[in-house]
Amino acid sequence: MKHFFTYQYMSKTSVLLFILCLFLFSGCHYASSSPIHATGFYFDTVITVTLYDESKKTLLDQCMELASHYENLLSPNIPGSDIWNINHSNGSPVRVDADTLSLLENALLYAQLSEGLTDPTIGALSMLWNFGSDNEEIIPDKEQIEEAVSHVDYQSVLINGSLVTLTDPGAQIDLGFIAKGFIGDKMKEFLLSQNVSSALINLGGNVVAVGSKPDGSPFQIGIRDPFKGNGTPALVLDLSDKSVVSSGNYERFFIKDGKRYHHILSPKTGYPAEGGLVQTTIISSSSTDADALSTLCYILGYEKAVSVLENFPDVQAVFVTEDGNIQYVNFN
Repeated sequence: MKHFFTYQYMSKTSVLLFILCLFLFSGCHYASSSPIHATGFYFDTVITVTLYDESKKTLLDQCMELASHYENLLSPNIPGSDIWNINHSNGSPVRVDADTLSLLENALLYAQLSEGLTDPTIGALSMLWNFGSDNEEIIPDKEQIEEAVSHVDYQSVLINGSLVTLTDPGAQIDLGFIAKGFIGDKMKEFLLSQNVSSALINLGGNVVAVGSKPDGSPFQIGIRDPFKGNGTPALVLDLSDKSVVSSGNYERFFIKDGKRYHHILSPKTGYPAEGGLVQTTIISSSSTDADALSTLCYILGYEKAVSVLENFPDVQAVFVTEDGNIQYVNFN
């Protein structure tokens, strides 16, 4: 089995920086057309693309081809990918694809914004915890964690044109906190270029709406109740031409000696983040932003997250606290 993104803190998520379960209540049939689907296994999760135009059925295969392309470009675990090449370059410059460069630049912007709370060089730490593997219920030694944290520094990533240099050979790039959002945006861009006006893209919990339903009404996206394991939604959001991404501590975790250890790691402490939240959901026109912000807000906790979102007035958020309260940000 291929492992794409070892979900560092978060999708995001667990070896999925989140496999964050968002449930689609999009309806099955419309007067004008019935939905057609394609499903594949990429990025260590099941992904689904839904279209509402039978004449565009071939685009479904092309979407899966895009998923394969980006997996082989961005996975830190596939030999020959851009990220694998950077991580194994021993400090030498590596020439990368334009999309890899764009994603890295976005990741570094969020690292700067968050003062390193979302950091693309968290790979050594995320691999140490190894969530999603058969050995995930092992708590790393304190010394191992401290050593891994010492190599988490986004400033060790240098970009010169199309060349990327990782100046600390002990650092490892893992773009799990932002990559699926970036891929969702790219897939939406492709569908729009093919004159698709109604579609849903679900990349293992990162949901991207292309337009609205064929009848013009918004898609309805159910957000999982983090306190229930039966798929019950805590709320349902209307979504048109936007992306929604959730991060939470309930998908990739284990309990040892009465304490929950989850996959959303703090690059500062090296341990699972403890910000008082159990779930963060971000709604944005940019899936890239939604992905990165869902991780960052989870790590920050409610009050600090609200402060950060003041810089993103067009972004909406829903936070679920440890005591079960639901808080809404930037909703009218």
